Amino acid sequence: MKACSRPMGARFISDRRSVTKGAGALALALFCVLLIAFAQRFGWLDGINVGLMTLAGEGRDTALGGKVTMVMRLASAIGGTLGRITLLAVVLAPLIWAGYRRSAMWLAAMMAGGTLLNLALKQVFAAPRPDLLPHLDIVHTYSFPSGHSAGNMMFFGALAMLAGRRGAYWGAAVAILLIGVSRVWLGVHWPSDVLAGWIEGLGWLAFCAIWLPARGGEQQRTQDAAVRRHSIAGDKAVDPETVEGGGGGDQR
Repeated sequence: MKACSRPMGARFISDRRSVTKGAGALALALFCVLLIAFAQRFGWLDGINVGLMTLAGEGRDTALGGKVTMVMRLASAIGGTLGRITLLAVVLAPLIWAGYRRSAMWLAAMMAGGTLLNLALKQVFAAPRPDLLPHLDIVHTYSFPSGHSAGNMMFFGALAMLAGRRGAYWGAAVAILLIGVSRVWLGVHWPSDVLAGWIEGLGWLAFCAIWLPARGGEQQRTQDAAVRRHSIAGDKAVDPETVEGGGGGDQR
């Protein structure tokens, strides 16, 4: 009994430490978001914000500006609320079909919680949209922190974590960066809005990673359960002794 209780106790301590680390990562992220909000409110980031958005405006007026704007519009649409919901549905369906139900539930719950967190932060800071450039996208919510940046950091970051491959992380990084830049290019977010969104999303993802299902283990458990369900019936059906014994009974 003592030998059994020690591993359980060690596992409990490990889980408690993981929760503490995850909560600490989220708290640190929210603290950084708060610092960026104050710096933006008092004008300490005006030089960077105005400078980068001015460069975006100048880029929009170049010969390639129209084509770049098309790409940015597409990236922004994919990373928007409707786009993320569509992508989430596309991802959840094969996960559930392949037997990764815990991974699907984790992904859906993580995205739902992260979306609510971003909406709450927008209401807390109530920052207006920038008016330096004409808006090339329709917006109705507050500006800080960027929902596109936060939501796609969560979504593509979670997909990379579930895949667990280097290529997936590189692909996620490219998508996150492109969608964030698109919001500045379209004139609807300050660069500091985007940065705060990335930090918020990363913190929430780090917190939710505590409950991330182990890769491969879930599918293996499903397969093992299926084998166990059919092994008894299968053994009886092909067991030579069973067949022979049945035949002897009929001869008698």
